Amino acid sequence: MHVTGVEESAAAAAPAADPSARTALRATETAKAVGLAAATMGANVVAVAFTIVFTRLLGTDGYGALAALLNLSVILFVPGSALQVAAAREGALGRLGHGGELAGTLLRWMRHIALGLAVVAVASALLQEPLAALLNVEQSWAAAAVPPTAALWFLVCIQRGLLQSARAYRPVGLSIVLEAIGRLAVGAVLVAAGLSVTGAYLGTLASLAITAAVLAAVLRRRLGPPAPGTPPHPLRSLVRDAAVPIGALTVVAALQNVDVIMARHALDEDAAGIYAAATVAAKAVVWIAVGIGLYVLPEATRRAAEGLDPRTVLARGLAIIVLISGCALAVFAAVPRLLLKTAFGEEYADGATILFTLGAAFALLACAYIAVQFLLGLRHRAFALVLLVVAAAEPVLLLGADDLEGFART
Repeated sequence: MHVTGVEESAAAAAPAADPSARTALRATETAKAVGLAAATMGANVVAVAFTIVFTRLLGTDGYGALAALLNLSVILFVPGSALQVAAAREGALGRLGHGGELAGTLLRWMRHIALGLAVVAVASALLQEPLAALLNVEQSWAAAAVPPTAALWFLVCIQRGLLQSARAYRPVGLSIVLEAIGRLAVGAVLVAAGLSVTGAYLGTLASLAITAAVLAAVLRRRLGPPAPGTPPHPLRSLVRDAAVPIGALTVVAALQNVDVIMARHALDEDAAGIYAAATVAAKAVVWIAVGIGLYVLPEATRRAAEGLDPRTVLARGLAIIVLISGCALAVFAAVPRLLLKTAFGEEYADGATILFTLGAAFALLACAYIAVQFLLGLRHRAFALVLLVVAAAEPVLLLGADDLEGFART
C-alpha cells in the first residue's frame, strides 16, 4: 500500500516516536498473534488427541465415517466463519455500535439464529437418509446432526467476531481450546455409552452448545445489558456484506476438506480411514493458520483505516506459518511411519507414504489462508476466482485416483 501525500504530511508533522516504544508495541502485537496461534495450536493438540482416541475406538472404517461427517461440518461452518470475519471487521470500525447498542444488536441476532436452528434441525431430521448417502456413511442420525451443528457454529462465530472487534483476544483463544476439549470429552463419553460413530460426532454438537452459552455470558459482562431504542443492525445486512468472505472461505474449506469426503467414494473403507488419519497430522499447520487469521483480519483492517501499511500484519502472520511449517515437514520427512503408528496405531502406518506430500500441500494452503484473511480485511474480491477454479476441479480429479499415493498427489 502506497502512502498518500496527506499521510506523508501527517507523518512529517507527527512527533518522532520513541524507538523503544515502537519495539514494545511490535512485541505486543506479535504476542497477540502468537497467543491466538497458540490457542489454535492447543486446540490442534486436542484434535490430534481426538483422532488418537477415536481411531483406536472406531477402527479404520468407523473413523473414516466420522472423518467424513466432520469434514462436511467444516465446509458448512464456512458461513459462520465468514460472518465472524464480517462481525470483527464491522465491529472494529464501530459500525455495530458500542456497549448497550452492541448488546442489543447481539440479542436480536441470537434470536434470529435460534429460530433458524430450529428450522434446520427439523429439515435435517426429515432428510437424514439423503445426507447419509452423500457421505457414504451408515449413521443417518449422525448425518442429520451435521446441519444443526453448523447452525450452532454460526452462533459461536458471531460471538467470537464481536469479541475480536473489542480486541478481547483472550476469551476468543480460550473458547477455541475449551471447545476442542469438550468435543473430545463428550464424544468419548457417548462412545463409551454405546453410540459409536454417532456418539463421537454428537460430542461436537454438545461442545458448541456449551461454548455458545459461555461466550454469551462473557459478552454480557463486557457489553452490559442491551440498551433500549438503539438503531437496528440487521443480520441480513451483515450476511449480504459478507457474501465475498463466505464465497472465498467456502472455497478454502472445500480445498481443505473435500478430499476426505471423496476418499469415501474413491478408495476402499480402510484406505479412506488411513487417509483421513494422515490428513489430521498434515492439516495441523492449517488449524494454526486459522488462529493467526483471527488476528490478521481485524488488525489489517484497523491499520488500513488509520492510513498505515497493513502489510506488516500479513508479513508477521506468514512468518509464523513458514516457521511452523518447516518444523512440521522435517518431522514428516524423517519419521512419518513412527509418527502415525505411535499416534493412531499399527493399522494406520501405511499413511506414512503420503504424509510429507499432504504436509507440503497443507502448508501452502495455510499460507493461502492467511493471505485470504488479509485480502478480505481490505475488501479485495478478484482473488476468489482463482480459488474457485481449483476447488471446482479438485473433486473431479480425485475421483480418478484409486490408491493412497495417487490420491495424495492429486
